[in-house]
Amino acid sequence: MQATANEAQRPRLVIVGNGMVGHHCVEQLIARGALQRFELHVFGAERQRAYDRVHLSEYFTGSCAETLALCPPGYYADNGVHLHLGEAVLEIDRQRQELVTAEGRYAYEQLVLATGSYPFVPSIEGSSGHARLVYRTLDDLDAIRAAARDARRGVVVGGGLLGLEAANALKSLGLDAHVVEFAPRLMPVQLDSEGGAALRARIEALGVGVHLARATQSISAGEHHRYRMNFDGGEHLETDLVVFSAGIRPQDALGRACGLEIAARGGVVIDDHCRSSDPRIFAIGECAAWNGCVFGLVAPGYAMARNLAALLVGEAASGFSGADMSTKLKLLGVDVGSIGDAQGATPGARSYRFIDEATASYRRLVVDASGTQVLGAVLVGDNSYYDTLLQYAQNGIKLPADPATLILPQGSGAPALGVDALPAGATICSCHNVSKGAVCAAIDSGCGDLATVKACTKAASGCGGCAALLKQVVEHELGARGVSVDNSLCEHFSYTRQELYGLVRVEGIRNFADLLARHGQGHVGCDICKPAVGNILASCWNQPIMDPALVPLQDTNDTFMANMQKNGTYSVVPRIPGGEITPDKLIVIGQVAKKYDLYTKITGGQRIDLFGAQLHELPLIWGELIAAGFETGHAYGKSTRTVKSCVGSTWCRYGVQDSVAMALRLEDRYKGLRSPHKLKFAVSGCTRECAEAQSKDIGVIATDKGWNLYVCGNGGMRPRHAELFATDLDDETLVRLIDRVLMFYIRTADKLQRTSVWRENLEGGLDYLKAVIIDDSLGLANELEAQMQHVVEQYQCEWANALSDPEKLKRFRTFVNDRRADPDLHFVRERGQRRPAAPLQLIPIHEEVV
Repeated sequence: MQATANEAQRPRLVIVGNGMVGHHCVEQLIARGALQRFELHVFGAERQRAYDRVHLSEYFTGSCAETLALCPPGYYADNGVHLHLGEAVLEIDRQRQELVTAEGRYAYEQLVLATGSYPFVPSIEGSSGHARLVYRTLDDLDAIRAAARDARRGVVVGGGLLGLEAANALKSLGLDAHVVEFAPRLMPVQLDSEGGAALRARIEALGVGVHLARATQSISAGEHHRYRMNFDGGEHLETDLVVFSAGIRPQDALGRACGLEIAARGGVVIDDHCRSSDPRIFAIGECAAWNGCVFGLVAPGYAMARNLAALLVGEAASGFSGADMSTKLKLLGVDVGSIGDAQGATPGARSYRFIDEATASYRRLVVDASGTQVLGAVLVGDNSYYDTLLQYAQNGIKLPADPATLILPQGSGAPALGVDALPAGATICSCHNVSKGAVCAAIDSGCGDLATVKACTKAASGCGGCAALLKQVVEHELGARGVSVDNSLCEHFSYTRQELYGLVRVEGIRNFADLLARHGQGHVGCDICKPAVGNILASCWNQPIMDPALVPLQDTNDTFMANMQKNGTYSVVPRIPGGEITPDKLIVIGQVAKKYDLYTKITGGQRIDLFGAQLHELPLIWGELIAAGFETGHAYGKSTRTVKSCVGSTWCRYGVQDSVAMALRLEDRYKGLRSPHKLKFAVSGCTRECAEAQSKDIGVIATDKGWNLYVCGNGGMRPRHAELFATDLDDETLVRLIDRVLMFYIRTADKLQRTSVWRENLEGGLDYLKAVIIDDSLGLANELEAQMQHVVEQYQCEWANALSDPEKLKRFRTFVNDRRADPDLHFVRERGQRRPAAPLQLIPIHEEVV
């Protein structure tokens, strides 16, 4: 490669590896001004630029390579970094200080190895061909997806962190998933025997088979499935594909081949400054061995990258001194936490244990011989205890007189550890090594809210596990400096959404003007409070949103009861309960789409969307659809969208309950329910989970004894598995519990807050929610059910209501006094959809049309 005149004057620094650690090193070098000192080249063997491997499983739930990317497309070029993607380094010539790739040779002055690790695949007779899959890269996931197309069952060899992630991936692909682990428990490195047993119980309840203490001797042809896994002892398990996730090994082949010192168990040997046995070559991340240890988490790799970047630019570098391997995870929707000496291996260590066999929850606290310091902890089922226990362990905070109170259920007298008790050196974000002191310094430098603190420190921008703790620290420190942490909805209401909901409900307020007069300031409200109050009023009283007093509160979509598209047209989405539709209704949709020249699309929620309707056409289209028996699908509102279902026991040979009938019942009950954010449901007729219930706000899965209820999951930009809430419910109990959960969410959530985020912010976690909903600990059960029943009884199809009122129909005109379309608007056809020939200026309409 020919260098520019400016680059020729700078020594060349080369990083081999464009994974998370290699990319973080680039970020650190750029931030420290290293591009003024070095000509920087980065080589990545994969075609994609650096992506987030921590959230790799999201690739199966809607994320794409671009979504997972750690930087924008032009980041490297914009900062003067030469990025070589899809160009693997084949050899290091230390004598000539050159790298060799298939494209040529590249000289270097300083070299950083950030090649990561590779999956270990045990030597098993017959483990070749399509059976030999691994779970490591995007290409690996593409291969798994391809292999799953004609498969019914998949098996993961390995019950560790990645193995359980891989099992979740197979389950998300609709396979009957199984995990085979050589050890006698799952996650043997992080969990003790009781924790492994609790995790196994929860995972088996999700429909994943778990086979422990199994050594696979060979893989042969199966009788009922493609392969047969033969275990030591004569047992066997048949499957259509096998994914190996039996651990990782340092990717140290380049270092071995060029003669660098290699640790006994693999990995390029490094000193405290990440320098190898060759003073010009460094190693960071999972390919490096420090004091004989290889660290398999991203946080230690980030710490190495930061220390190395400081060293390379001449800054004082403290050196790498090891890393905390504590982890907080969610595996198949199950909370798992492991802190410090989780196994109690320290001489004299003592343990306190809390075991709840009914819910398969387990907590273990390991303390030193004196009973004054936390050494470690294990959590299965509820990670709400994690942050507090981690701070006790990391900062040597003295234990309370009765240490057991730290792991007892919330509300049992456990002492709360306030953030004011944390020392300045307490680590808030381990991914980016952000301490409480760094957060305080950011606030002192002018950061006045959580968003600016995140931008300044990068805290909570890695795995995100520290987000709740960071928020607490920021709010506490702002308050300590005399800065009022204002939770007001907006300038017009000095209340939170939850408080406003209470005022509306208790005082029977039914319009914005009354609420503003009694509890607000000003005369007209704003774009923050008006939609929020409109949502609250709809949730409480379920009046038609097109009523004159309510129309000014709606945003653009609700104003016209249709989603505005990017070209200024609107979508029409009739409700198709449970995905069940008659041939006659299908014909009507086709006729309407053809008549009004609409683009049609079948969605993942089992509905048919019609795109391209002009404003004046909406009443005409809905008139025909309602005459055919359709209702509004509320695709435009923060409300119940869909209840997805499989065909259940009516048609499917695996179905154990009538999932379609239950889906129809739930959709009929909750249609029109307005909430802080959109709601999606699903009902699966068996544990094969074809309706994908565990990614929904409310998920229902059939068992041979009734229904299992899952709550607070969602897809989208921040996917979250729903959590198992109650098991083997009869129809009536299931509906009662859903009533309570939804109405409690509507009462207590913040504006525009998904059920998943609401659940994560609940004090006491899932156990608290169960106590409120199932055990009625707050005495609200009857009230919540009554509120839901009122909403159900008040339901009206909003489009049917509007069509019956000539005054409301006046809103659906391009011109106030003319029913015709805009004669100056011309459409061209693109991808089967009408699009305006010239760009439109979209202006949301909030004022009343006369």
